[in-house]
Amino acid sequence: MQIAGSSAVVVGGAGGLGEATVRRLHDAGAKVVVADLADEKGKELEEELGVRYVRTDATSEESVNEAIAAAQSLAPLRISVDTHGGPASGGRLVGKDGSPLDLEGFRTTIEFYLTAVFNVMRLSAAAMATVDPLEEGARGVIITTASIAGVEGQIGQLPYSAAKGGVLGMTLVAARDLSPLGIRVVTIAPGTINTPAYGKAADQLEQYWGPQVPFPKRMGRSSEYARLAQSIVENDYLNGEVIRLDGALRFPPK
Repeated sequence: MQIAGSSAVVVGGAGGLGEATVRRLHDAGAKVVVADLADEKGKELEEELGVRYVRTDATSEESVNEAIAAAQSLAPLRISVDTHGGPASGGRLVGKDGSPLDLEGFRTTIEFYLTAVFNVMRLSAAAMATVDPLEEGARGVIITTASIAGVEGQIGQLPYSAAKGGVLGMTLVAARDLSPLGIRVVTIAPGTINTPAYGKAADQLEQYWGPQVPFPKRMGRSSEYARLAQSIVENDYLNGEVIRLDGALRFPPK
């Protein structure tokens, strides 16, 4: 599927993975909507690139629909990429003091990292279903973001791992559900990606994680996520798949 002439909504588009994807799709000719809550960064991208920034809460149907409507006003919506983050709780299932893991923290993590992904997916799919089909009936592609923690979560990551595992589990089912509409669904499961969100801790994390990656011995880069996202959009035979982007890293228990 050609990127030029289509619109794309990138949820979490002001973050590390999202910004790199926004830039990549914009350079490829897409009309891009940056859907995020980071107003300052979103407006910077809007002014620099000429993309559209829409303040967006991924957990809200109304808010996501506003971002989708903005994309539809620019060109047919055929690309949805979801890289948003949010608060995440953690800790052992039973702490050293004998207390069980906090239920509300679990619910909040699921809300942001699983339910919100479902929200973006379903609303994007409904919008794509209304566009005219291209060659072989293709209407669009939805890219979600999981994590290798959804496969081998570490001690203390139970809520986050459960949420990301849920995203992995939705991928094939969603692709099958949407196949009559010509809409593909692919999930990227990153390992350790060095993004600006780490701030001053980035160098320390690089020193810790880099040597543990089989090859190349470094953390991943946001640009590598974006390059993969573009490849997924352009390759119509990629569908219903989870692609690990991790340099062959497998998380140890701790």
